[in-house]
Order: sequence, then structure tokens, then C-alpha cells
Amino acid sequence: MFNTTAWNRLRYSLYAPLYDAVAERAFRRARHRSLDQVTWQPGMRVLLVGAGTGLDLPWLPRDVEIHATDLSPAMVRRIERRAEALGMDVQAAEMDGEALAFPGEHFDVVVMHLIVAVMPDPAQGLAEANRVLRGDGQLCVMDKFQADDRPASAARRALNALTSAIATDITRQARPLLEGAGFTIEQDTPVMMGTLFRALLARPTRPR
Repeated sequence: MFNTTAWNRLRYSLYAPLYDAVAERAFRRARHRSLDQVTWQPGMRVLLVGAGTGLDLPWLPRDVEIHATDLSPAMVRRIERRAEALGMDVQAAEMDGEALAFPGEHFDVVVMHLIVAVMPDPAQGLAEANRVLRGDGQLCVMDKFQADDRPASAARRALNALTSAIATDITRQARPLLEGAGFTIEQDTPVMMGTLFRALLARPTRPR
């Protein structure tokens, strides 16, 4: 499989100058609807995994502590510039979402927008999100997913060999991934292109 951490770091560094032109307007409403599902409280510690150029920042409360990570240094630089332009205090760092350098139960909210379908090992990425979330924390996911009640067709799997290399996996199923990583899904809302893009809010299954 061509979808590797090294390849993703390279390609998203190349995509960085054009990323906003492609993703800002297209996903604006979906991002807002996804983040609106979170129960926000002042002082929350929030982690954006695979934050890209920071397009989620305008939709976040101003009274929370924000940490943003991305695999690509070029993306991290754009997160920092966007935060400065918005007058927001954001701690941004280059980091692999499958190996987060944070202690366990450190965050109240973890946001994973358009990253679960990109990670080479989404199960590991979600396991890391579970690890760093508090027992009563919230996971906010928005991405494209194959329907949960049926596997991808042969044609879709064949096309996925190309799409996963240049853009995103189109065969991943949300509920099996999240539940397999130890989450209980509380909300599952279609947000774009019918039911292709979904916003899910989940909490760790472990005792709170």
C-alpha cells in the first residue's frame, strides 16, 4: 500500500500552498456542523489532530486551550499564521497522529477532521485519541466513510488504490473503527454529499 506516514508528510507538504483553495469553502459548513455537536465548556483543553492549515480554528470557542498537530511542517507553519491572524493562542506542533506525544487523559476534546480516512493505520490513530482523552472526554470526527452496513464493492476497492495514494481512503467504515478503538458513538450526522461525509461525536467506553 502506498499510503505511508513518510508519503503523507511529503504530499501534504506539497499540497499545503493549495490546500485552502481546495478545502476551505468546500468543507466550511461540514466543519461547523461537526464542531457544533461538541458540548463546550470554558477552559477545556482541545487537541486538533491532523489540523492541516487550521481551518477549524474559526469555529472553536475563544475560551478553550487549543493544541494543534500535523504531520507536515508546512501545514504547521500555516496553522501558526492562521492563529496569529485570528488573534488566537494556539500551540501548534509537528506530530504523527498515530504516535501522539501527550500524556494519557490529557484532553477534554479531540478533533479529527478529514484525517481518519488519510492515516495509514486509522485504528492506531483512534487508539491514540482514546488514550489522550479524559474518561468523560469527547471525540469529534468528520470524514468520508463507506456505509457501515456493507463492505466496499470490488470497484470501489480498486479505485481506492489510487485515491488512497493521492488523496484519501474511500473504503473505511466509521462505526467499526470508532467502536473498535474503544468509543461509544453518541451522534452520527450526515453533513455533506448525502451520507458520504459524516460527523460523529463519541466518548471513551472506559469508566468515567
